[in-house]
Amino acid sequence: MLSGKTVKLILYEVLQFAALIVPIFVVMERFASVIRDVRGWDVTAYWLVVAASIAYVTSATLLVWVPLKYAILKQRRFITEITQWRPVALAYLILSTLPCFAILIASSKVQLDSGKWFDHFTELPVSLVLFSLICVDIIERIRPFKLIGKSVSLDPDLDMSSPVFTHLEQVSTISVQVQADEGQNGLTQGQPEPRNGSISGRWQDHADTRRSPPGTRTSSATYLYSTSSQPWTYSGPLSILWKKDRRSELFVESFLFWLDTVEMVRVAGEPLVFYSAWVFPVYIFAFLSALRMIVTPHSPLLSFTGVALQDLPFFIIRVALIAVFGYVTPVLYPLKNVLVTLTYIYFTLLSKLRIFKRRSMF
Repeated sequence: MLSGKTVKLILYEVLQFAALIVPIFVVMERFASVIRDVRGWDVTAYWLVVAASIAYVTSATLLVWVPLKYAILKQRRFITEITQWRPVALAYLILSTLPCFAILIASSKVQLDSGKWFDHFTELPVSLVLFSLICVDIIERIRPFKLIGKSVSLDPDLDMSSPVFTHLEQVSTISVQVQADEGQNGLTQGQPEPRNGSISGRWQDHADTRRSPPGTRTSSATYLYSTSSQPWTYSGPLSILWKKDRRSELFVESFLFWLDTVEMVRVAGEPLVFYSAWVFPVYIFAFLSALRMIVTPHSPLLSFTGVALQDLPFFIIRVALIAVFGYVTPVLYPLKNVLVTLTYIYFTLLSKLRIFKRRSMF
């Protein structure tokens, strides 16, 4: 009888393989229909395209996908040493997403050259390509976690602990600290000298139990968060509202991660954009943004790749599309792109300059 670990492995591999081949077959079939209609209902051209899709999927599976999965399962050294990027994601983007986007561009070019509009690939093909991409990303993210029981990761480094409230302490204002400095010379013999803002020895307990002197207050910053292996729970009558699970959060994070790319691809499906030369840069930039999937979710490089491969190029292309075609995309998205780009540049580069470190500035 198969173990639970084996069943989970088979389930993940079947889902990933389905996400690899199904979008190609669907998009190629639609492209074959376009070729058939353009060539005056040429059935031979239709079946040639279908046969080409079958040959491509077979070759890609046997030559790239299966050897890569075998190396990962056997934990070969050149695979296990990779920690900052995901080989499976890279292989999927090259074998599935890139051909699908190329076929969509070719479909637009074929219809433009013929002067007849048959299909602009809305809804099913494009949505299936993006949904499969998201599914592969989710599987790679959730793979270290168990599917039954509590959210315990098989890899302790990937198990993100929940925030908990730490103890509260009173924070003195600047005026109290100044008063303490002024009275330092008048300390009585036997009373310990404050060191680094704290009192050592048996006087510490006495100082903690004293009533706070005038001018002290409890700062809101005392409600600090710290990591802990045990999640913060609530046992009241509405405890169900406080429950959370890292596995379900992964699904939400993955869909939010791809939301901007989904909107960009949706714009490419608009007839005004699809039947024009603008479909080329739209799909090219959409694929470049998909390259962020290669970087591991917790890598420090992810922020830079998000700005360089998505937000900055998307802002440029969206402003150009709005200028040419009108509001084919909501203004919210270019605003998001420019704000993310500017805040990244400011907080990572400009805020480190000497001019922004003056004490007089907020």
